Amino acid sequence: MKVKVISVLEDNYMYLVIEESSRHAVAVDAAVPRRLLEIVRKEDAVLKAILTTHHHCARSARRDHARGNEELAQLLPGLQVFGADERVGALTHRVSHGQELAFGSIRVRCLFTPCHTSGHMCYFMWEDDSPDAPALFSGDTLFVGGCGQFFEGTAEQMLTNLTQILGALPRDTKVFCGHECTVRNLKFALKVEPENEKVKEKLAWAKQRDDEDLPTVPSTLEEEFLYNPFLRVTEEAVQRFTGRTEPVEVLRALRSQRDNFKKPKERLNPQAVLAFDWGLFEPFLEKK
Repeated sequence: MKVKVISVLEDNYMYLVIEESSRHAVAVDAAVPRRLLEIVRKEDAVLKAILTTHHHCARSARRDHARGNEELAQLLPGLQVFGADERVGALTHRVSHGQELAFGSIRVRCLFTPCHTSGHMCYFMWEDDSPDAPALFSGDTLFVGGCGQFFEGTAEQMLTNLTQILGALPRDTKVFCGHECTVRNLKFALKVEPENEKVKEKLAWAKQRDDEDLPTVPSTLEEEFLYNPFLRVTEEAVQRFTGRTEPVEVLRALRSQRDNFKKPKERLNPQAVLAFDWGLFEPFLEKK
């Protein structure tokens, strides 16, 4: 299977996953319909379904991951829309934890990870008899170097998500997350573990990618365990930084510290944010 990484809006990722033999495709978090359909046409693919990780959360200023569902459902009658939350727009199939889906040779396992939103679903994807590593579409649960905010859940839930659900996947799993926030995440990771050489290396690489306007996804789970502090809550250095030893308390303290970590120096003005929300910049926002 082929994964197209499509950068849209301010820092979002949506993905087009194509079965190369049939050219059938599924989209993950179809935020910008026109951009998605343009890529579908360029790839000579047929869009069969949308997998939505989560709805637009009321506590977030963003209207992103599910924003294109209704328009796509109108443009493509019969399009299947999968998600775990009835608040997902144009939902046709509500899925549950452990449920498996098939799109040709592409297999999908639904992994319920409530916390960022109460209905957040991640999607683990692979092809039978393929030498390629599997893929995890982690939405706003797991980021490169970080994890999502606890908008509708608790530290206990996120710990379960990161350690028992996502962290239990094969270590070579490629991680495709919902936002490009790698540099900011790794700056925080360096504050947590200033002597961690893996953090330093990944941050230098991510800054270079950012300077070249290139995505930092995918990472792998194996890499994340080396530099992502939210997956390293049992490490002595991380516990020392938080002043806690119980994993859930370490995670809770990390999230609180990350929430209060310095903001990016450059912020969009309100007019620009509104223009993004209206989709006025959509034709210009795909990273090559």
